[in-house]
Amino acid sequence: LSRQDPRALILAPTRELAKQVFIEAKTLCSGLNLSCSLIVGGENYNDQVKALRRNPHVIVGTAGRIADHLSDKSMFLNGLELLIFDEADRMLDLGFAPQLSMINGFANHRKRQTMMFSATLDNVELNHMTTKLTRSAVRVSVGDATAEHGDIEQACFFADNIEHKDNLLRHELSHRTFNQAIVFTATREDTDRLTALLNQDNLEAISLRGDLPQNKRAAIMSEFTRGQYSILVTTDLASRGLDLSKVGLVVNFDLPKNADEYIHRIGRTGRAGQKGEAFSLVGPRDWKSFEALKSHLQYALACDNHSELPARFSGFKVNKPSADKAKKSKNNRSSDGQSTHQKIKKRVDTMEGKDIGMAPIKRRPRAIESDDNDDE
Repeated sequence: LSRQDPRALILAPTRELAKQVFIEAKTLCSGLNLSCSLIVGGENYNDQVKALRRNPHVIVGTAGRIADHLSDKSMFLNGLELLIFDEADRMLDLGFAPQLSMINGFANHRKRQTMMFSATLDNVELNHMTTKLTRSAVRVSVGDATAEHGDIEQACFFADNIEHKDNLLRHELSHRTFNQAIVFTATREDTDRLTALLNQDNLEAISLRGDLPQNKRAAIMSEFTRGQYSILVTTDLASRGLDLSKVGLVVNFDLPKNADEYIHRIGRTGRAGQKGEAFSLVGPRDWKSFEALKSHLQYALACDNHSELPARFSGFKVNKPSADKAKKSKNNRSSDGQSTHQKIKKRVDTMEGKDIGMAPIKRRPRAIESDDNDDE
């Protein structure tokens, strides 16, 4: 193997998760006389080229920036021994499938070992990618993600509209006891709006948006991790992999469209044997997601009215056909199951010819004159 090529490459879906993995990997490498580098987007490209020229043994990065360095030939993976995909399903959700295939092609050593980690393995796209990136893979399952988490107490409250959700959020965060909390929203605009709303109640909130520069995002996560803020309001940017040990409460201001994302969100609390709480606000726009979530989970998840701030909305009921309509529909059916009002289509004989238009006028045949008289 070429000693100038990295020995291990760890890919993460987001820069925040990659940075957290890098911190742990660097700690492990320091005791093994191995060097480790972080290669993610949003950082200075030329500085990363210089770091790669120092031939690190272990690289932690994001798929997009790693693919850029491979294209520019500032990085080579011919001698790579270990390729690790962390939160593989999330990388596919973010559209990194082409980059993952590209990285797999560059890491072409015959003895390369591939590891793929994901909280949810029952995914068609993920299974297809697993077949493409691995050979004779062994599947190891530790527990079931859809089973009930014994260390997380979950609750759901009905909400009429956004204003009602705001009031429920402020009430719960003001009356619950927690060290730190994460509030998940569906839009970037709501992250700033809710942060300002919570700060009016002196709840020490800070927002994290995906469109912020990398240095700003890193600074926000650093401040929240150090405990300078009690509440982090964010989108699904912070739902994966981040190990925030002080988080004791997770709030779904909006339910995610994907049921698996709910599992990742509430998984930010109740980690390493600690107890945690999670509650969700379910409005008319969230009802479809709530129904999908209930069918996805292996345990009952009920939605109740809040004792202090009850809602008029209590879910949409499925309209079943009335008995009269069902009886009428049954009477309109014949014994063989076909409707009596339905006309039976006559099969067209395409080989049959038919005269169309007006018949031609028949004329008397003209008499033929004989030439015998001329001979006489």
